[in-house]
Amino acid sequence: MTMKAACWHGANDVRAETVPDPKILNPRDAILKVTSTTICGSDLHLYDGYIPTMQPGDILGHEFMGEVVEIGSEVKQLQKGDRVAVSSMVGCGSCFFCQRDLWSLCDNSNPNAWMQEKVFGFGTSGIYGYSHLFGGYAGGDAEYVRVPFADFGALKLPQDIPDEKLLPITDAFPTGYMGADLCNIQPGDIVAVWGCGPVGQFAMVSAYLLGAERVIGIDRFPYRLQLAKDFAKAETINYEEVDAGEALKEMTGGRGPDACIDACGMEAHGIGLEGFYDEAKQAVRLETDRPHVLRQMILACRKGGTLSVMGVYAGFVDKMPMGAFMNKALTLKTGQMHGQKYMPRLLGHVIEGEVDPSAVFSHRLSLEDAPHGFELFKHKQDNCVKVLLKP
Repeated sequence: MTMKAACWHGANDVRAETVPDPKILNPRDAILKVTSTTICGSDLHLYDGYIPTMQPGDILGHEFMGEVVEIGSEVKQLQKGDRVAVSSMVGCGSCFFCQRDLWSLCDNSNPNAWMQEKVFGFGTSGIYGYSHLFGGYAGGDAEYVRVPFADFGALKLPQDIPDEKLLPITDAFPTGYMGADLCNIQPGDIVAVWGCGPVGQFAMVSAYLLGAERVIGIDRFPYRLQLAKDFAKAETINYEEVDAGEALKEMTGGRGPDACIDACGMEAHGIGLEGFYDEAKQAVRLETDRPHVLRQMILACRKGGTLSVMGVYAGFVDKMPMGAFMNKALTLKTGQMHGQKYMPRLLGHVIEGEVDPSAVFSHRLSLEDAPHGFELFKHKQDNCVKVLLKP
């Protein structure tokens, strides 16, 4: 049997192709019929060719949901017909890290952890559709997908809520929520978020859910800044019109925000000489990641504040102001999101009507149109915030 899937074939080359259906490989697997999937900002790092160990034909996608159509003999919590959302992080549920709710650090779900040890020191969990460095798992931008450790990765959903309100709890919403959670927000805190894409939007919403008094979104695209005002109820800064660091000082009475969240990552857009420097060094691989936002957060955050990094970084950065970081007594927290920890509580927020995550979907396309979706998303065409794909 065959199915349609969005496959990577090189930088800026995604194709909708016919590929073999997935099969049960382990008794703890389930097979999901995908009803909705999407393109994540971190997928653009794959699309741009910056994440190593991708192979032509790899199926993309780590934010997906659907219906269980087959289960392995050792799957206990799921039945055929269950409607589920799947965490983008693959966790075994039994190792040292999963037992501590550190699901993206799972010791058992990445068969290629040895590749990471050379760069990271230790291996992390597997991620669907995110290179062989993260396990080589086929992604969910497809009609069907294999879900390993299904009892731990798949969350049962109610039947009466549309897909588009639930799909973001698989990755974008918990990534933003974890970014805010790592800030240890106290009553009265001011939180600044760099990047008003989907993860940034959810980080801003989550900062309010966790008790922030004021939230400030930083971006350069007017339509994303407007969404931050309308959806996340944030104040905004357009860094192409004013210096973001100076604006933050002025907006916080000279003290700086209590916490800063990086929702941009390794391809952060810089301006002026610094931006040119990073783009040139990344282009010739003298550095793998552009750390413009990291530098700005270190300088902008108040003394004794917290930096939370949820944007994806892959390797090495240059020219970091470590003197400012150390002397200001800042705290840095980061990590791939622990989906299995956060998804149940975020589902609760959706069921209670406290957040409507569908607000981030600006475009709805068929799976066959995934190549067009990647182009829309990468180049911010037609005011694209996030693309919903329907197999």
